Amino acid sequence: MWFSLPALLAGLALPGVHAAALSRSDIQTVFSGAQWSSAGTIVSFPGSDSFTNATERWSVFHQPTYAASVSPATEADVAKAVTLATSHRIPFLATGGRHGYTTTLGELHNGLAIDLGQLNTVNIDKSTGVMTIGGAVRFSDIYNPVFEAGYEIQTGTCSCPGMVGVTLGGGVGPWAGVHGLDIDALLSLRVVTANGTVIDVSDNSNPDLFWAMRGAGANFGVVTSATYQLQPLVNDGQIWVAEAILTPDLFSNYFKLVETYDGGNLKPEMAIIQAGVYDDAAGFVIAVTWSYLGPEDKANEFFKPLLDLNPIVLGIQNYQWNNVIQSVSGGSDAQRCIDGAINSIYTIDAKNFSAATYETAYAELGAFYEAHPEARGSTIQISIFPNQAALAVPDDRTAYPWRETKAYIDLIFTWTGTNQSLEKTTDALGRQWRSTFAATSGYPGLAAYVNSAHGDESLESRYGANKLPRLAALKKTWDPNNVFRFNNKLPTKYP
Repeated sequence: MWFSLPALLAGLALPGVHAAALSRSDIQTVFSGAQWSSAGTIVSFPGSDSFTNATERWSVFHQPTYAASVSPATEADVAKAVTLATSHRIPFLATGGRHGYTTTLGELHNGLAIDLGQLNTVNIDKSTGVMTIGGAVRFSDIYNPVFEAGYEIQTGTCSCPGMVGVTLGGGVGPWAGVHGLDIDALLSLRVVTANGTVIDVSDNSNPDLFWAMRGAGANFGVVTSATYQLQPLVNDGQIWVAEAILTPDLFSNYFKLVETYDGGNLKPEMAIIQAGVYDDAAGFVIAVTWSYLGPEDKANEFFKPLLDLNPIVLGIQNYQWNNVIQSVSGGSDAQRCIDGAINSIYTIDAKNFSAATYETAYAELGAFYEAHPEARGSTIQISIFPNQAALAVPDDRTAYPWRETKAYIDLIFTWTGTNQSLEKTTDALGRQWRSTFAATSGYPGLAAYVNSAHGDESLESRYGANKLPRLAALKKTWDPNNVFRFNNKLPTKYP
């Protein structure tokens, strides 16, 4: 090796040195020898508990690999970690909840993990309803503080992902009809850019970058904190939920019922989620969760067509906004949040609902369960979220391309054991089902929510053809060397 360790330790740029030229020990030397601004900043390496805590992911399918991790205690140390990595051309990934599962993350080998876990503060101004959170705050961290302050905000359907990471891709959830997307509540960001500079990003400061980061944010920087406008509680924060199990004899009629909510029949307060599951006692069934953000009498009107099908009713219950996500489905959120499983996911956005498509796909899921018992944790989940509030925001306001979406379809494959052929089997089936759903989605081609993207979709599917020219130009301005390239990377020129 022709470079010198003194140069590494000094943090000097080394022209012509690429990641492959640096051994694992050399990379570790760069970060262990650095002077950090806070004694609380942790540098760790493979084999240690702190490294495991800083890098463990929700999904181990096509995951990145690291030679070292840095867990900064301050924003300044986040910037220093980025500067050291870029000056030595060491690939890196900054993470909060580590629930991203696109296969493009697996393109990072022997790099640096920047764990934002210590940036976990939640601050709320009760008088204005403005909330500022650290870059690693998870949805579970905000539920109680937000509710106790007398507010609510759009969230996803799982408590453990990092809120900032979800927001940067759009931030969809069950109350998009009432509250819109997470990016619609976003007021400002603190961002470490590719050159290690910390900047404010908002409508008034670097507005072009603010546009880009609301929908494609993983491509432009590391967010150390984010500020949101909270919403007053709707219905005093009370949400009604009906949960039921459908046996195969009810599938056809149920999907025809769901199809009736196409067009203008889906009210802003409604949300409908259904997932095919395999139960050891009951076999293949569909678990459904219908929720209503409003008073009991209106909720009962909404639930009546479902109940008229005579499913196995698990319960109808009222939940507070701050505990609904973690309480529904018998508290299955805790199980869904366990790290370290194989999760291979394909996704489709849809404007239309198609009973025939749903029925066909679920029948094929049942056949898949029979053929592959080790993969019976897999599912097809269809989440139907109204979009009235999301559509109220002009399309050119943010980089997010799919505001017309009402159904988010996730094909989630997971398996146990060492069956090497299952990856090929599920890849083929995932692509087949994705094409089937896309054909009746109402979009002219595949539209894919970037936070759920598998990673093999076209750029147009993930970012929208009308958004890409501006995104590529901004990528060239803010990240010309593409250091933020491992999460569904953008080009610096389009077309």
